[in-house]
This record gives sequence, C-alpha cells and structure tokens, in this order.
Amino acid sequence: MIRLPGADGTLRAYEPRTEPLAFTAGGPLVSRTVLAAAHVVADPYADTTPDTPAAVDWDATLAFRRHLWSHGLGVAEAMDTAQRGMGLDWAGAAELIRRSAAEARAVGGRIACGVGTDQLTGTAGLPAVRAAYEEQLAVVEEAGAQAVVMASRALAATARGPEDYAEVYGQVLRQAADPVVLHWLGPMFDPALEGYWGSADLDAATETFLELIAAHPDKVDGIKVSLLDARREVELRRRLPDGVRCYTGDDFHYPELIAGEEPSAGGRFSHALLGVFDPLGPLAAEAVRVLDTGDTDGFRTLLDPTVELSRHLFRAPTRFYKTGVVLLAWLAGHQDHFAMIGGLQSARSLPHLARAYELADGLGLFPDPLLAESRLRSLLDVYGVPR
Repeated sequence: MIRLPGADGTLRAYEPRTEPLAFTAGGPLVSRTVLAAAHVVADPYADTTPDTPAAVDWDATLAFRRHLWSHGLGVAEAMDTAQRGMGLDWAGAAELIRRSAAEARAVGGRIACGVGTDQLTGTAGLPAVRAAYEEQLAVVEEAGAQAVVMASRALAATARGPEDYAEVYGQVLRQAADPVVLHWLGPMFDPALEGYWGSADLDAATETFLELIAAHPDKVDGIKVSLLDARREVELRRRLPDGVRCYTGDDFHYPELIAGEEPSAGGRFSHALLGVFDPLGPLAAEAVRVLDTGDTDGFRTLLDPTVELSRHLFRAPTRFYKTGVVLLAWLAGHQDHFAMIGGLQSARSLPHLARAYELADGLGLFPDPLLAESRLRSLLDVYGVPR
C-alpha cells in the first residue's frame, strides 16, 4: 500500500498492482500510420540553467526511440513533446533530428521530424520566417526524414492575414522535395499560436487551411490536427483531397478518431501523431494490431480506458503535459531520473503526478510495477509525504 496526496490536501491509500500487462514487440502496423511524438531525456548531471542550452542524455533519448520502433510505432521527432520552444532550442533540435534519423535508418524505423522557425528571436518579417522554415526543412530532408511543418510563433506574430500564411507556406511547400505533414497546433498547446491561419474564428481558419492544401495537394502527405475538438477534425478530414491523410493530434478523443466512421457514413478515419503515445506506446501498438484484424470493438476495448490518463496528462495548462510524460518514462524504467530540460519537472503539482502514477499503474503500463512504486515513493519522500 502507498499513500498518495490528493488535490484536496489529504492522503489516500492505494494498492499498486503487482503484474503488468504483457505486450510483445512486432513489425509495422498495417491499417493505420501511427507516430508517437517522443520526449527527450535530460542529462541530470549537466550544470545548466533554464537560460542555457539544453543538455540531452543522447543514449537514453535514442534508446527510448528504439523502444517505440520495436513495437511497430513510428517516431515523430523534435515536436512539441520534445520540448521545442520549451527548453529545446533549434541547435539542440537539429542535433536530435540528425541523431534520431540515423538511428531510424539503422533499425528500419519510420521517422518524421518537426520543421519550424524557432531559430528566430525577436520580431521577424515574412522573408525571415520563410528562410527559417527553409533552413530547417533542409536539415530534415538531408537527414532522410519526412518533414512535419509545424506552426510558427514568428509567423503568428508577423502575419497580417490569411494571405501571409498562404505566401509563406506556399513557398515552403514548393521547396519540399517530398510530401510533408502540415501541423495545426492549437493555442491550448501554445498560447502564442492564437489566431493561426489569420483568424481567431476557427471556421475561417479552417477555410484558409483547406485552400492551402488544395493549392498544393501533391506536396501534402497529410495534416496533423491538435485542436482537441473531435467534431471539427471529423468535418475537416471529410473535406481533404483524395490522398491527403488526417493524423489526429487529439489527445482527448483519439480512440474514436482512429477507429473512424462506419462504412455507411463514409468509412473515413484518422491516422495518429500523438504525444500520449509516448507513454502508451506498447498498449497503443497492441490496440492497432487488433484493429488491423478488423476488430474495431477490440481496439476500443483496449484503448478507451487510456483516455482518462491522457486527459489527466493534458489537462490545462495543456502545454505542460510533457512533465507527466517524462514522469511515466522514469517510473517505467526508460530513464534513471525525473529531471527535464529547463527544469520542467516542477511544472506539475505532486497531486497531479501522483494521480498520473495511479492511472498508469491501473492500466498496467509499468513493465516492473515494483520499480515504479519504489521510484514514486522516493519522489514522495522528497516532498515530505509520510509513509
């Protein structure tokens, strides 16, 4: 029995499970393309501060990606889960891209990497934004990875309207050697992206987004939608041109969006590019393997119970979900410490972290439940929680 602190300041007794769920490694998934946005592991011994470049434990970071690939998942690299714009600067992201892409080639894993403009500082005009996108696109393409064109804080701050988005993205798409994934990240993940695509009206923003895709259908493999609005995602994917895929980034509604519509309703579905599939990797892969057999009910039976954990990790302020993700990686034995670049391990409260442990343990996510319990006890000791 372990005593966990609750949000009301009281302690509650919890009996950890003794056996994990069993998940086996396997080859690529068939019915859906599934990418897990992976976190980075900090170097806990580096003498850094939040204002200095991130120090990454490369061995542990790459080992975690091999863990995801071993279960048939793809890796979405250098995305917001990797703390882009929240501790990891462009120089660190570029090194992460090169190292992970090389590792992907070595093991035959799928990888897609984020292309942004985070090397810019201060106010930047549209030419600078275009040049920043093009610089990062070149790094990703030279590494042999697929590009995910991320939303740009610099563009959001500079653009005067939808036409500026069309100009910048059009230039980037024309430069791309291969089809890219366009990423629409909502302000719940990054408040600086409020009004993206030139309007705070999501209906108007959607029209701009669709017009861009329609103008460059041969350069768009798919779109990643991270708005936490299942209805809007369903409506958007119905309007995509043939051959353009929807990758859900909705960490609140992913089971239903991946499962898709009934054939009578069109049979459309979403692929996945999700931060929550970092901690859920083996279970998520197992669920999609069930879906590969045509068993939608079995898929939902496995994946639906994980939504409570995901909604907890991604609760407002959503952008701090990375703290819970790294906590679970530590408890699961994927890294030896609970330290994050930029000191972000302090971004969530102890009751929040305790509840994340409880939900994950209930799902059987920890390969060694005793190790997870022991590590959580050590964290509770630091906070002075009585045993």
